Amino acid sequence: MDVILDDTDIKILNLIQSNARISNADLAREVNMAPSAVLERVKKLEQKKVITQYNAVINPDAVQQKLLAFIFIKSQEGFTCSADTAKRLAEIPEVQEVHHVAGEDCYLVKVRTADSAGLMKLMRNSLRKIPNILSTKTTIVLETVKEDHQLVLPQKDKT
Repeated sequence: MDVILDDTDIKILNLIQSNARISNADLAREVNMAPSAVLERVKKLEQKKVITQYNAVINPDAVQQKLLAFIFIKSQEGFTCSADTAKRLAEIPEVQEVHHVAGEDCYLVKVRTADSAGLMKLMRNSLRKIPNILSTKTTIVLETVKEDHQLVLPQKDKT
């Protein structure tokens, strides 16, 4: 997907990424444009799938999701991992991310559960039911030092 973004688009994206609830009027003020022009730009960014959704970031501890784990999954298909396996992994509610990876394993999956018992239940009741999974390696996170959902956006050279 080759989308050309100018400096104003980058400014808009940075502002929205920092605060998805920013009003159109505040956004227009920050980029020094008319509100109608900014609204049109945001709509175009949405249509081009540059902006794919708006989120609230919730503290996992506040909703009893204290355990964070990453699970490497090896599949029977080897490197040609099945799209069906990925789809089934993505359907598990506790799974936050599914990545098809290079190397020994097929997938890296990020999961959140209340505790180790919840993780064990997920592995026994959900992962076990997915055919083609040969093995799993689970890493439990002891402490999160940084977790950021914002992308570093390209800056135009000012020469």
